[in-house]
Amino acid sequence: MSAAETLDHVLAELRACRICRDTPQYLPPLPHQPRPVIQAATTARLCIAGQAPGTRVHASGRPFTDPSGVRLRSWLGIDEAAFYDAGKVAIVPMGHCFPGLDAKGGDKPPRRECAPTWRARVFATLPQIELVLAIGRYAQSWHFGPKEAANLSATVANWREILARPVFPRVLPLPHPSWRNNAWLKRNPWFEEELLPVLRQEVARLLG
Repeated sequence: MSAAETLDHVLAELRACRICRDTPQYLPPLPHQPRPVIQAATTARLCIAGQAPGTRVHASGRPFTDPSGVRLRSWLGIDEAAFYDAGKVAIVPMGHCFPGLDAKGGDKPPRRECAPTWRARVFATLPQIELVLAIGRYAQSWHFGPKEAANLSATVANWREILARPVFPRVLPLPHPSWRNNAWLKRNPWFEEELLPVLRQEVARLLG
C-alpha cells in the first residue's frame, strides 16, 4: 500500500469519526453533529498545528475560514491559494471538530479524545513534513510536553532555541492569531519584528 493510499485511508476514517459524540471518553458527548476538519497530502512540507475549528470553520468545513486565518496568512506571508494547497501545507489541528462554546461564549478546549486517537496516525502518513507551526498552548503542550508549554509567552519567546533543535520535523511555537491575543502582540513587539521575518523565510523556502 502506497503512502498516498495510506493517507487516504486515515483521512477517510478520520472524517467519519464520531467518537466524541457516540462514545466520548471525557466530558459530556459533543452536542452537535461532528464535522472533522483537516487538510493534508503526502507531499506537504509545512504543517500548521492549531487548536480546533471554531463556529465559522465548523460551518465551512475548511480550516481557518475566519479572521484568525486572515491574520495567520499575513504572518506566513502567503495568499489563500498557497495556504489551501494541501500538496504544500498540511493543517492538522489538535481537535478536528468544533468543541462547542463555553459559558462566556468562547470556544471550549479541543476534545481530549481527538489527538491521542488521530495525531500519530496522521503524522505517520506525512513523511515530507519539515516544519510544524505549533499554534497556541494545546499544540505546544503536545509537541513540547506540558511542563515546557506551561507558559505560552515564555515558550514563544524561546523560539530561536526551539527552532534550532536537531529534531525532525522542527517545531516553531506561535501564539494563536485570534483577536483575543491583540494585547499580547502589543506587549511583545519582538514577535513581529524578529520572529515573523524568520517564519516568512522558512515558509517561502518550504513552499518553493
